[in-house]
Amino acid sequence: MALTGMKRMRLKKLVVGILTIGVLHGAGQLSAQSKALDVNKSTLKIRVFKAGAFSAFGHDHEIEAPIEQGDIDSSEPASVHLRVNTHKMRVLDPDTPQDKRDEIQHTMQSATVLDVEHYPEITYQSTSVISRGEGRWQVSGNLALHGKSQPVAFAVSLQGGHYRGSVSIKQSDFGIEPIKIAGGAVKVKDEVRIEFDIVPAT
Repeated sequence: MALTGMKRMRLKKLVVGILTIGVLHGAGQLSAQSKALDVNKSTLKIRVFKAGAFSAFGHDHEIEAPIEQGDIDSSEPASVHLRVNTHKMRVLDPDTPQDKRDEIQHTMQSATVLDVEHYPEITYQSTSVISRGEGRWQVSGNLALHGKSQPVAFAVSLQGGHYRGSVSIKQSDFGIEPIKIAGGAVKVKDEVRIEFDIVPAT
């Protein structure tokens, strides 16, 4: 049976409406798979360890690196992105006197180490996320720090809604020379450990 012009127009509107609803529904599903991080509950800490012949006179350092922004996308392929503002990184060292802690803070942010004026951000962008069983993944990606980008991989586990893990990197891989004093008798190790506890926003 032939369709009149009016019927053809109504049918066209109906088809367009159905397609539009389908597209919007699909977009909603995709957006639901990508979750921003709860930056107030997520934590990232960097541990720097002492070395050298007189390391007993030095200090291990605990540094807080607040996550400025990040997201976890559980779609296929899954991905993770993090960004840290280096100006907001803080030396915690609870057993260190305040004046000494201020000195360490200044050194960390100076051109000698992080050089926050030239490199205000640290970012991590995953390139692959591989499942290693229930609640466990192997994440590989690129860490951009101090003007250099290096591949970094680490294991992640899901515990009570928190994604937790740690990874060790070398400062020298990112063009940072580990601090030395007293001719190297007291210094920090090249390798530092990054510990993270990531919580997605609800």
